[in-house]
Amino acid sequence: RGPSGRPPTALKGLGFVLAMAGRESRASFRRISLIVSAIMVGVGALVAINSFTANLQDSVRQQAKALLGADLAVSSAARFSATTLALLEELKGAAGGRGAAAEARVTSFAAMAYVPRTSGTRLVQVAAVEPGYPFYGVIETAPPGEWGKLSEDAGALVDPSLLTALGARVGDTLALGEARFLIRGTVLNVPGDVGVRSAFGPRVFIPAGRVEETGLLTFGSRGRYEAFFKLPEGADAQRLAERYRTPLNAERVNLRTVSEDQRRLNDTLTRLGRYLGLVALVALLLGGLGVASAVHVFVRNKMETVAVLRCLGASGGRVLAVYLVQSAAIGLLGSLAGALLGVLVQLALPRVLGGFLPVDVRIAPSWPAILGGVVLGLWVATVFSLLPLLAVRHVSPLAVLRRAYEDTGPQPRTLGRSLARLAVALSVVALAVLQAGRLVPGLAFAAGVGVALGGLWLAALALTRAVRRFFPTRLPYLWRQGLANLYRPHNQTVTVVLALGFGTFLLSTLLLVQHNLLRDLRVDGGRERPNLVLFDIQPDQRPGVETRMKEAGLPLGPAVPIVPMRILSVKGRVVTQVLGAPGSADTVRGRWAFRREYRSTHRDSLEPSERTVSGHFWAPGAGRGRAEGVPVPISMETGVAKELGVSVGDEIVWDVQGVPVPSQVASLREVEWVRFEPNFFVVFPEGPLDEAPQTYVMLSRIEDPGRRATFQRGIVEAFPNISALDLSLVQQAVEAILDRVAWALRFMALFSLAAGAVVLLGALAASRHQRIREGVLLRTLGATRAQVLRVLIAEYMSLGVLASLAALLLSCGAGFGLVRFGFETSFHVPGPALFGLALGVVVLTLLVGLWSSTEVFRRTPLEVLRAE
Repeated sequence: RGPSGRPPTALKGLGFVLAMAGRESRASFRRISLIVSAIMVGVGALVAINSFTANLQDSVRQQAKALLGADLAVSSAARFSATTLALLEELKGAAGGRGAAAEARVTSFAAMAYVPRTSGTRLVQVAAVEPGYPFYGVIETAPPGEWGKLSEDAGALVDPSLLTALGARVGDTLALGEARFLIRGTVLNVPGDVGVRSAFGPRVFIPAGRVEETGLLTFGSRGRYEAFFKLPEGADAQRLAERYRTPLNAERVNLRTVSEDQRRLNDTLTRLGRYLGLVALVALLLGGLGVASAVHVFVRNKMETVAVLRCLGASGGRVLAVYLVQSAAIGLLGSLAGALLGVLVQLALPRVLGGFLPVDVRIAPSWPAILGGVVLGLWVATVFSLLPLLAVRHVSPLAVLRRAYEDTGPQPRTLGRSLARLAVALSVVALAVLQAGRLVPGLAFAAGVGVALGGLWLAALALTRAVRRFFPTRLPYLWRQGLANLYRPHNQTVTVVLALGFGTFLLSTLLLVQHNLLRDLRVDGGRERPNLVLFDIQPDQRPGVETRMKEAGLPLGPAVPIVPMRILSVKGRVVTQVLGAPGSADTVRGRWAFRREYRSTHRDSLEPSERTVSGHFWAPGAGRGRAEGVPVPISMETGVAKELGVSVGDEIVWDVQGVPVPSQVASLREVEWVRFEPNFFVVFPEGPLDEAPQTYVMLSRIEDPGRRATFQRGIVEAFPNISALDLSLVQQAVEAILDRVAWALRFMALFSLAAGAVVLLGALAASRHQRIREGVLLRTLGATRAQVLRVLIAEYMSLGVLASLAALLLSCGAGFGLVRFGFETSFHVPGPALFGLALGVVVLTLLVGLWSSTEVFRRTPLEVLRAE
């Protein structure tokens, strides 16, 4: 201190803080690289997702008209009624503008297709289009230009996958029902189409004028009827939609415009991006944990330097400012590196998410996303480094003399440390809410992160204490030494378990949910499960189908009747009044339960996939002999009952092919929809609907795939309207879709695991000096390099086992909650898959640990002893 007793001027001011921070940074390359890496991974994941989401929004805006293919479109599950046709003509006349409105219709339905030249059949999605569709956008074909010739040549254009499935080629004849089509080419790209949509059935495009020739749109067949309009210049599509939506809704016709589709698609894709961003946010938060760990190491190693600065007159606050500025600068460097990484990772996201995107995404860096990622990374680095840095404020100048003889001990509880902890907690909540875009999901995510980290922390403590309490004394000494390192002073066991455990927890939870969802869908999991379903069987075709099944020696299950019907009124309120009530597009879309066509059945018993939760299911024969006009008891699925606002005892009147049938809700059922069984929203008793127009569904099982394909082909050739569906193909399609969803989430979860590996490096660096001293001591006592290596292997393997075991225990709890209560299905643990994941985590821990411990072997005992 100077004569006045004040610190020298050189130790005061911003210049000292910046100069000292620069000097310390040049001498701390290892710590800088850890902080940069920890922040870089999290920021890279966030920038990639947020920038990609911004690109999606731009692409939707630019391709909005091409996605719809028109200015305005209407659709219905039934043929347009006379009232609907009159309203559409009125709409075209009211469009105004310059010129007349153009119209093109598309009829879509499912069918069985085959090529007479080859064997096999395939369920396809047929779209019968009129000339002019689409009015906007280009449908690419091979050979080029075939789309414009579709109506002229009366042929068909198909997905390339259909040619592969049927062993066909361009120029072959395609059979659809009673009609035959020449395959003119393949369709390469349809605007607005989602890749995974064709997983359940390749697309086939035919001219609208040939639909009747197929004979497939008969009673009981499901179809989608759409009309697309190109409005004249100057016409206001949104104004027309608001004017005609209400009367069209009363006819159960849905209406869409470009702006509505754009807004809805933007909302969906933005929500997808935000949820993936929340997974990426975990990587950034783990990066913050890595920053805190690295700064903690740095503070411990710099205590003498801090004490010297205090002896020279620097205040605790000034020293804190030096290292806080240094951490912020390093965090900024990591954030900038992460932004560059995010721009590069963004290039891979179209491949990861491509099957779910209805637009062609134009990749370009989003500067708001980059700036936001840099700011978030800088904030996380600063806030998470503040808590360990507060220790420098309490370093006494005498510590320069006492450092070699006494430990610093635990840090005192101060207001500053409490405020720092609060800042970290509030930052996590704020980041979650900001990324989620809404308060409640953000708070839920922050709470979930807190619960997961708390669970991992408790599991780590419990497992560590269990190792100490039940220590395996009979193991060889080297293995005992490695295990003992888990609970030695200044151990980093909890930090490592938190870091690696969280990424492992995310991956294992995804694996558990995917496995349990697919388990109930599997048709190859037992001989009792059907793998072949025949539907749209007309009553006069039923005997012939049963005869063929008996001749083939197939198990003959019951023929399940299906009766199409619509709701006339609910609790005395006419449905047309409900649907015709004014409302926005989203409000009307929420009335699906009133608008839809129901395909109900009649039976006197529950299926294994059903469970009554309210009321009572009727006894066998209770529906027969009822007086005319007396309501029929029905059983409704709980979800549709909630949408309709009905409960046990309420009355619903049905329109069964023009005949009103009053009914009363007798029971509510929960249904396991994930099982491949004929499940229904509404079940009637046997008797009242016996004479109603109906079709049948039959299920069977054929073990041999070749025999199954031959039987399908025979059924389709003999009864062209019947669809013979191989459920194993449906299972493969579902698995492929879930695999794509899971891969997208795993891709982001891998960033969390990478961040965990960086934190592992930081945690090992925290005990670097202690490990070197221990290695030197062992070698001084006669241990060889191989023996020291075995001690390290035992420790790192134990750390990996603890991290994976804690994560798997927590993920089993989370997976059980999601599967049992979220998806309402049974829970099963896939042992081999979880074991493989745990083994991977152990190997990762071992490799990172040994790589970071190379200095233990390089340093000689004499060199370390002299440094002491």
